[in-house]
Amino acid sequence: MKIRIALPSKGRISDPAVKLLDKAGIGLKDAANRKLFSDTYDDDISVMFTRAADIPEFVADGAADMGMTGLDLIREHDAEVEILEDLNFGRARLVLAAPEDSPINGPEDLEDEVIVATEFPHLTQNYLSTRGINARIVELSGSTEIAPFIGVADLITDITSTGTTLQMNHLKIVDNILESSIKLIANPQSYQEKRDKMEAVRTGIRAVLDAEGKKLVMMNVEERFLEDVKKAMPGLTGPTVSQVLSNKDVVAVHAVVDEQEVFKVVNRLKKVGARDILVVPIERII
Repeated sequence: MKIRIALPSKGRISDPAVKLLDKAGIGLKDAANRKLFSDTYDDDISVMFTRAADIPEFVADGAADMGMTGLDLIREHDAEVEILEDLNFGRARLVLAAPEDSPINGPEDLEDEVIVATEFPHLTQNYLSTRGINARIVELSGSTEIAPFIGVADLITDITSTGTTLQMNHLKIVDNILESSIKLIANPQSYQEKRDKMEAVRTGIRAVLDAEGKKLVMMNVEERFLEDVKKAMPGLTGPTVSQVLSNKDVVAVHAVVDEQEVFKVVNRLKKVGARDILVVPIERII
C-alpha cells in the first residue's frame, strides 16, 4: 500500500531528514528541486514537503501517513500520533528565559500576571498552569528574544540548542520546559492499515541510525594469534571469524567498532599479530 511521508521544506532539520531517507534507501528522484510532492525510488512511497510546524497536524489528520518533526511541535499541537523512533538529531530545549538583570532566577520567582511571549503558547500555558501561575501569554511568530526589551513581555519561552543566541540577546535561562529532538511519527490509523510498509520504512531508518558512529574493522590473522586478537577486538556480539581458503593457517576476522575506538583498537590488533587491517564505513546495520 502506498504511503506519504511529510518532511520539513526548510530549516535546520530539512536537509538531515532528506539525507536520512536517502541513506535508508528511500531517496528522492529529484532531490535538487523540492516540489510540494516528490517521488522516491520506491514506487509505494512519496514525500510531501511542508512546514515543520504543520507536520504533526498533517500526520494526525491523515494527510500524511508518516512524518519527521520535533517533539516540541508534536507536544505544542497535542497531536495524536504514534512516535516510532527518535532520529538522534535536532536536539534542543524549550526554555523559559528572562533578561539578564531580571530578579527572576527560577520558577519559584514567578508571580501571577507575569507576561510571557512565545511561539509555543500551549506548552508554555501548561508549564505555568502546573506551577499555579496565572500568567498572560503573548503569542509571537518570530523574534521572540526582543519581546522583553520593547515592553511586550516580562519573559519568553523559546527553543535553544546551546543557549548562545539567548546570551547574545542578554537573556538568561530560568528553567527548562521540554527536551526535544526530531521524531519519526505515524498516523495511528495508517499504522494499523499499512503496518508492513511503514515498518519497512522504520527498519530502514533504524538501520541507518544504528550504523552511525560505527566502523567495520577487518583483518587477516594467523590462527596462532587468533585468541589474542579476539581479546583485543570488541564487537556487537564478538568478532566474526572465517577461514581464508588460500591459506589454511590464516583466518579473516571482522567486527563492528565504535568510531572513537578505532585508533586504539587498530593499534592493539597490530601488536598482537593482525595484518592487512581494513577500516570500512558502515551505511546500515539491520
